[in-house]
This record gives sequence, C-alpha cells and structure tokens, in this order.
Amino acid sequence: MRDQDVIVLQEPRLTAVERLYLPQILDGLRTTLRHMFSLARRRQTVRQYPEDTRQGRGELRIANYRGVHRLNKDPHGRVACVACFMCSTACPVQCIHIEAGESPWPDREKCPVKFDIDELRCIYCGFCEEACPVDAIELTPHYELVGRTREEMILDKEKLLAVYERTKELKPRKNPPITDYGLTGGQPPEVSRPNVQGKV
Repeated sequence: MRDQDVIVLQEPRLTAVERLYLPQILDGLRTTLRHMFSLARRRQTVRQYPEDTRQGRGELRIANYRGVHRLNKDPHGRVACVACFMCSTACPVQCIHIEAGESPWPDREKCPVKFDIDELRCIYCGFCEEACPVDAIELTPHYELVGRTREEMILDKEKLLAVYERTKELKPRKNPPITDYGLTGGQPPEVSRPNVQGKV
C-alpha cells in the first residue's frame, strides 16, 4: 500500500462545555417542549386511532405499504400461483408453507394444494413478493389483522384469497406479462401463451 492511499483522521478536540454535552441536552429538551406545547404540531402528527387513520387522511402509501399478504388471482379467476416455491425459498424466517399438486389447467404444470403463511412469524420484508415470477403473492395495505390464537394468525389459501377479494379495488393486481412460464413443463406453445395483452 502506498503512503498517499492512507488517510489519517484527526479526532476533533472538544471544549470543556462540549464534553459535558449540555448544548445537546438543552437542544433535545427544547425540541421536546416545542412538540409538547404546540397544539398545531400535535394535530398534524397525532392520530386518534381508530376513528382517524392514515389511510383515511390519504397519508398511507398504498403502492408500497407492507401489510397482510394476499394470494392473487389471474384474469380467468384462477389462483395465480404456479407452486414454484420461490417465495418460500426467499423467505428469511421460513413462514411460508406450500404443498404442490398437479394443475387441472393446461397452461401450467403445478398449482398449490396447500398454501399457508404464519403472519406472527413473518417480518413483512417483501422478499416473497419480489421473488414471485407470476405476481401471485403480494403485500397489501391492510394492517388491521387481529387473532385470539396462533392458529387464527396462520392464513391458509382460502383466507389469502379472501384478502385478495377485499383489497383488489384498493390495490389492483399488476398482472405482469409472464415470459413463457408454462412452457417449462414441455407443453406446445399453442397451449400457454404469455399474458401480454392483460397487462395493466
């Protein structure tokens, strides 16, 4: 390593007042008191939940909010999932459990027989949404999920499809074009065409 590549940093010298951290403490107290006694600032930041919500005020960013999962349907009303296991592989906490079965439709090889997500274990990172090649799993802006037992917080395929029905107007499915995913099973090209015309 050359001498000109080495950068020597000098530690800044603090004065006696700076070593007591009094200016920083007083600055923090000033900010706290300003927020405490400013009624206009409090009305701007405090929400009276559940009557006053971020979604009701239009402050919730629906496009990228990570709430409860949903399982999307394709334009034909079928489950969009092709049971490729990419979402469960990408999940860092392994909260997604899928069991695949043979698909009754000719444009795909497999479909999920069982699809469970443990919402208590999930960290809502969005890796499953990013990993899905057919946009089948998605995080919604729905955040009011309540359960009295652990079993109620494990969402199966029917519950995930019910979340889709409740949130499809609020956050429509992107429906991306699929790049010949159905052709991986060896079907002829006439059977499975990519869904390019259905793109929103």
